[in-house]
Amino acid sequence: MNQAELLKLYDFTGRTFVVTGGTGILCGAMVKALVGCGANVAVLARSEEKGAALLAQMEGPGQAIIVAGDVLQVDTLQAAAETVIAKFGRIDGLLNGAGGNSPKATTIPGNSFFTLPEDAIRYVFDLNLHGTILPTQIFGRHIAEQKEGVILNVSSMSALRPLTRVVSYSAAKAAIDNFTKWLAVHLAQEYSPNIRVNAVAPGFFITEQNRSLLTNVETGELTPRGNSIITHTPMGRFGDPEDLLGAVLWLLSPASSFVTGIVVPVDGGFSAFAGV
Repeated sequence: MNQAELLKLYDFTGRTFVVTGGTGILCGAMVKALVGCGANVAVLARSEEKGAALLAQMEGPGQAIIVAGDVLQVDTLQAAAETVIAKFGRIDGLLNGAGGNSPKATTIPGNSFFTLPEDAIRYVFDLNLHGTILPTQIFGRHIAEQKEGVILNVSSMSALRPLTRVVSYSAAKAAIDNFTKWLAVHLAQEYSPNIRVNAVAPGFFITEQNRSLLTNVETGELTPRGNSIITHTPMGRFGDPEDLLGAVLWLLSPASSFVTGIVVPVDGGFSAFAGV
């Protein structure tokens, strides 16, 4: 393979990707990277304000649009799919980035595992698991009908090594890993071996959701939990959003054409460290 052919592997010109969770810090970086590689990117968003802020950051030969939708509302997903097809003609990939945790579903003093509210537990499961399965049903159908394309899910270190306190989040992300592997086999066998499904499992990145858990907002110093994470991360730091892009672009590109059903940790060595 010559240099021109190598460079073409990461040229997404003319390819269309749907991204959920794209207005967040991590998936926002993924959206910008795809646009930088020439892709058409449809970002599913509930907030027009956050969507507009993301679009203002775009640079590159590709283009991004914001499409109204909620990963837990099938009717909005169907309408979003129709919008994407009308605009770009096809869907080549789906990046399932929507997810998160809730303080109400976290074990802390005064909120033990035995008293976690049922609605909080269901919310976290719905957002992470159903919020991945439902978009995959709607947008993935187009990929299946084309008999080619790629789906990339977002897992977590908590799926591989369950973290203290976040019981619902850990279990939901573990289900994402299982779903990723199941779907990879199902789509390859039932529809086409040219459809691939994988996941990335980010380590610890500072986001708006976890900033106050890992750092003291006023002083910038690490909290005890933040210190514990850094101690167990061989590279000795939190990740930057750009640290995810190599794995993401590889898994979405033809460079990984013989890769399906895997979960790739991007964690600074956290999952490899035994602590002794």
